[in-house]
Amino acid sequence: MASVKPGKRSRRTSELVQEAKPARKRSNDGQEDFNQIPALIRQTAGSSPQKPPLEVLKRASAKCRACDLWKQATQTVFGDGNASASVMLVGEQPGDREDIEGKPFVGPAGKLLREAMLAAEIDPHDAYLTNVVKHFRWMTAGRGKRRIHKKPRQSEINACHPWLEAELEAVTPKVLVCLGATAAKALLGSHFSVSQERGKVVPSSLACAVVTTVHPSSILRSPDSDSRRREMQSFVRDLRKVAQLIRSERAKPSVAATT
Repeated sequence: MASVKPGKRSRRTSELVQEAKPARKRSNDGQEDFNQIPALIRQTAGSSPQKPPLEVLKRASAKCRACDLWKQATQTVFGDGNASASVMLVGEQPGDREDIEGKPFVGPAGKLLREAMLAAEIDPHDAYLTNVVKHFRWMTAGRGKRRIHKKPRQSEINACHPWLEAELEAVTPKVLVCLGATAAKALLGSHFSVSQERGKVVPSSLACAVVTTVHPSSILRSPDSDSRRREMQSFVRDLRKVAQLIRSERAKPSVAATT
């Protein structure tokens, strides 16, 4: 399944479920092909509605072997939050704490993200948090046992993409926020530049409004406290624009109200 191109949404999750094939295939690099994911969704959903709810998707994702990351990871880290959230925020991949606890954004970057959301007046209870990749890709730091982040390969991003599409289909957020380059490129195209477009509304059919900004982990990597403070201010400024978009979308009359 190809990555979503700018302004396009690929097939609905219900279509993926209907067309699911149980057979597994091998990709050219020896990894398992992600054609198995629709079959996992169908098998887990059973007689559930054609549009699987998030809890079904989460259970199905726990069995995912679409790439080799599961071998090193503790568990699948699926998205978490309000199933009917106004805003969905998408990062790159789970980190060390997320891999251990099984929830996204529970480590230092997640704490910073929540602080920024509150400063921007975005209700965390009206948000859904997830990542492009659902397993932790890591390497050990020197001779120690500490696990550090390693950027996911494109094949791993592609393998996980059906899960992200299914989450978008289930939540249908009014506003979609891409946190960092990996999320932005996965959803908006490989040539998308966060540095040029951050804080702006990007035309897309993925949500009523799509905005990109930096990943909160980049703020944690700031070389000194002054840089970190400036980066945090810029991040909150981007999220305030997101908060305004959420309010604007809520204020619009619903389709049911106008018919």
